[in-house]
Amino acid sequence: MSKKSSVLLIYTGGTIGMMQDVRSGELRPFDFKSLTKQIPELTKFDIELSSIAFKHPIDSSNMHPDVWVELATIIKNNYTSYDGFVILHGSDTMSFTASALSFMLENLNKPVVLTGSQLPIGIIRTDGKENLITAIEIAGSKLKGKPLVNEVCIYFEYKLYRGNRTFKYNSSHFDAFKSPNYPALAEAGVDISYNKNALLKPTKKALKIHTALNNDIAVLKLFPGISKKITSVIINTPGIKAIILETFGAGNATTEDWFLSEINQAISKGIIILNITQCHEGKVIQGMYETSSALKKMGVISGADLTFESAITKLMFLLGQQLNQTQLKKLLQSNLRGELSN
Repeated sequence: MSKKSSVLLIYTGGTIGMMQDVRSGELRPFDFKSLTKQIPELTKFDIELSSIAFKHPIDSSNMHPDVWVELATIIKNNYTSYDGFVILHGSDTMSFTASALSFMLENLNKPVVLTGSQLPIGIIRTDGKENLITAIEIAGSKLKGKPLVNEVCIYFEYKLYRGNRTFKYNSSHFDAFKSPNYPALAEAGVDISYNKNALLKPTKKALKIHTALNNDIAVLKLFPGISKKITSVIINTPGIKAIILETFGAGNATTEDWFLSEINQAISKGIIILNITQCHEGKVIQGMYETSSALKKMGVISGADLTFESAITKLMFLLGQQLNQTQLKKLLQSNLRGELSN
């Protein structure tokens, strides 16, 4: 007889954990100790379920690297006691958290599934119940005694995605997330169908967590008519270590002399410039057009098909490792956790 799977549920805040007060109509966090009373379907699982709730639940708009450190530490401290983890999280910044945790949790051999909802779990039409129930089932799923999933994922509206490949694209429909450059890891219908070729392979190495993050990063999003004044202010912000350059199409930017001069000066000061596309699908190919050739020649790093969420958190992670420029640039362009296509 196989041992029951065990899953730890971690509630950070967000819409999914809210109940509506019958009298006032106000939304308030419900008591996770009475989780099975709110969702009786959970009692039908052959899974041992435990829960941890943040003392002060946070709206995901207030998400911060300190919270990522707290989550990574909770997972580390409970890693040997559970087969999988489900994090309940607000949807607005869920892709940032999933991306950050993917880098912070090195050699992960168990599922960490983030989920949430567009409607509170206490609302009749909520999407929260299905999202939570299936996320728990995925977190507890095994094949021949081993976890089926070994990475940080997002489960939302019948699909499981690699967390660092996602972005939130919809605030009014239940299918809130997309992963345009990587296929879904699983799809829930009558059964849960796993795309096993898309899943990260397990490792025999021990879990290692990284909690040193550096957020000295600026973002420069290009648009027709962007001024030298604004560009210069962003690039010359005191103390910044890296700039994410959000370019057009396949990594293209204006070729005006003042712009290229500003970028070149930043690179000469040791600032990392990472080029990612404003397009949600496709990737940066520097040198494909004349408008990106100059960037490539002066040392701007191609972000290929990194999402913005993955780019910003990967930079935070790598900047926190105290690497030299050569190491940092190499790892930035390396596929560490499935965030880049080969």
